[in-house]
Amino acid sequence: MSKQVEDQSDDLLTIDELAAAVQMTVRTVRYYATLGLLPTPERRGRIAYYGDVHRARLEMVRALQEHGFTLQAIEGYMTSIDPNATVEELVLRRSMLIPWSPAPLDLLNRADLEEQAGRKLTAADLDLLVTLGAIARVGKKFEPKPALRVSLDLIELDIPTESMGAAGQAIAQHMDSLVSELTTIMKDQVVAPFRSSPHTPEEALEFERTVKRLRQLTIEAVVTHFQRSANEFIAKSLTRPGS
Repeated sequence: MSKQVEDQSDDLLTIDELAAAVQMTVRTVRYYATLGLLPTPERRGRIAYYGDVHRARLEMVRALQEHGFTLQAIEGYMTSIDPNATVEELVLRRSMLIPWSPAPLDLLNRADLEEQAGRKLTAADLDLLVTLGAIARVGKKFEPKPALRVSLDLIELDIPTESMGAAGQAIAQHMDSLVSELTTIMKDQVVAPFRSSPHTPEEALEFERTVKRLRQLTIEAVVTHFQRSANEFIAKSLTRPGS
């Protein structure tokens, strides 16, 4: 093999190297390729080589999985992407899929939930945890949500279940609205301006890291503003006649 071909291969990956780079098995990568989620690799003799675009597409698949997309939904989304999309474009698309919370945990059975709770859970307890958004039923198992630990402590309190359910629904209602507004702002005022001018793949990756940090700071800001608003509301309530 000539030195020129060796230099070109330095920028490419074998399927084993690609699988290791995206933390997937070779079998999974091959399967995704058969589904048409990856463009045709470059062949040199009997060896197939994969580049940055292949890696970016597989990382997009991982991001969709972390958001709970089914394989069918992932196929639909990936086929909607321009086959000639660059690494930069794929990274920018993925930046909008960065989760606001840690990656979802493994499904739990009832015994797992009871171990976390430190006691037996009744059918009513499980229903209340679902209402509070702490878990979601997936067949005979449960998908834990970030609020699980807090909700398990909450149902220990001597508070009417109707009140806890109403509070959970109120939080969910307003969170949906807030997330919709914040996501629109992110797309229109952060991502769109960045996409309006050309950038290198490295700059796109740095932008993705910036978006991830921005979302973390946004979560901290939401918590801080809620605490401040709650304190102000309590202070005002104490000054009202009959409070």
